[in-house]
Amino acid sequence: MYTVFSTFDVPPEKSEEVISIYQNRSHSVDEATGFVDFFLLQNEKRPGEITVQLLFDTKDNYLAWVRGEDFKRIHELEKKYPDQDLASIIPKVSQHKVVAR
Repeated sequence: MYTVFSTFDVPPEKSEEVISIYQNRSHSVDEATGFVDFFLLQNEKRPGEITVQLLFDTKDNYLAWVRGEDFKRIHELEKKYPDQDLASIIPKVSQHKVVAR
């Protein structure tokens, strides 16, 4: 298993807007080869800290999705988001292999 965390800070007053965007996401990653699960996490002490967690069966399948057209299309749409404060946020990404369950 392979998991990726993308963590970003948004102004706390915009956290609900960001959560809503992800609750209504396209789900295209769900169709990617090796995709296992998606989680949207909100830090309880810092509500403006939002983390997207993706779980794939292998690193190779995750990398194939990241290099694919669907990933590029989704992230191009994000750059065109009307709220430029949100569109300009760059997440901190960390990648991990799952070593125990």
